[in-house]
Amino acid sequence: MQKTKLKLFVLLVVFLLPTKLCNVFCAVHNDESTNICIMATHTQGTPRSSSIMASINGHTLSIVFLDNLGNVHVEVMSVGGGETQYQSTPTPDGVDFYITDTGSYIVYFNLSNGDVYYGEFEVTD
Repeated sequence: MQKTKLKLFVLLVVFLLPTKLCNVFCAVHNDESTNICIMATHTQGTPRSSSIMASINGHTLSIVFLDNLGNVHVEVMSVGGGETQYQSTPTPDGVDFYITDTGSYIVYFNLSNGDVYYGEFEVTD
């Protein structure tokens, strides 16, 4: 019984640790903006999350695509429902969104090959 609990605990740590480390390393603050950690939800082949840079500065969400990922559909939605914004953009390029209300948000990136990435962020002021 103890071995089973230990195995479950180790598996839990192995699966949760990378997520928590990403949050620690991605939540980088500088004088004006906060970087947003981009995670993969569905990928075909090699993940391309490192090709997407996103940051929040006040109410402005800035997104830069470092590589040519084709046409990317970007969706920004409030966690509590309500505000949702969409934009489709070619890459490599960048796009900005103005977030009117404070709160918790998720940004989704749908690539033309079917890959889906997301990032979570807060608008506080």
